[in-house]
Amino acid sequence: MKILVVHQALADDAGPDEADVLVQVEAVSQALVRLGHETSVLPVSMDLETGRRELKQRAPELIFNLVESLGGSGRLIHFAPTLFDVLGIPYTGCSSASIYETSNKILAKERLETAGLPTPGWYAPGSGRFEPGAYIIKSVVEHASIGLLDDAVVNVSAPTELDELLEARRDRLGGFAFAERYIEGRELNVAVLAGRVLRPDEILFVDYPPEKPRIVGYESKWTPGSLAYERTVARAEFPPEDGTLLDQLSSLARSAWDLFRLSGFARVDFRADELGRPFILEVNANPCISPDAGFARALSRAGISYDEAIRTLVDDVAVGAART
Repeated sequence: MKILVVHQALADDAGPDEADVLVQVEAVSQALVRLGHETSVLPVSMDLETGRRELKQRAPELIFNLVESLGGSGRLIHFAPTLFDVLGIPYTGCSSASIYETSNKILAKERLETAGLPTPGWYAPGSGRFEPGAYIIKSVVEHASIGLLDDAVVNVSAPTELDELLEARRDRLGGFAFAERYIEGRELNVAVLAGRVLRPDEILFVDYPPEKPRIVGYESKWTPGSLAYERTVARAEFPPEDGTLLDQLSSLARSAWDLFRLSGFARVDFRADELGRPFILEVNANPCISPDAGFARALSRAGISYDEAIRTLVDDVAVGAART
């Protein structure tokens, strides 16, 4: 099959969070070649007309979609698959509609709440509900822990305090920030491949100083040598007493998959509070699939090779539901 691997064009000064897509492109391209496909790569930019012409000229039978942003903004992540829809070219992963709904964290949380799925409360100026206490200030539209530093967790007693913090941090958080009730507890995630829920991962914060928030921030993902990077460790082995929690995580991940009509692959991020109650933080409809990332680890534990996973994503397009 003639498959075109499409990713976002990178600026010369792209940070490690953005440049990681090139690792994914290389790994996916090599896997596709090993699987016998004719494979090429296309970076796309904000110039969608040029992208449209290039796609029509290359005429791929399938696009492997690795676009995580456009013009450096995660808010535009759905533009590329929307263009694929307009051109009638099938593509791997989630639909443009699913990516749009999940990439806006407030919109996703509203849908989770409406569906009765547990998610932490939240606040933004003019929306959400304020209660005094601890919040984590996050980007509404950026992923990869963009702008999430040690000062992300705050304790406030009035909405005006949050309003000021959100305004002050707006630029570093992609221009659109909100505050989510901070759950002191365990950080977990569940990968899903073509509807198959894989075993949960837990992120451990090993020997963190008491004053350092236990969150998966930017340093823990992208700054080798930092305390957070060295001491944030993933594990997949759980004691027997976690059986109920693991079942709940898997069930909730499946419910989120169905709610947002996901396809291909996704990852659902959770926090579990001190009582063991899980809360959905985010639904990532286009997670990182670098060979050293968490999704690949989940595949390996399930006995699924990287090549087999790529084959599944390609095959899932042919047998999956029609995109909307």
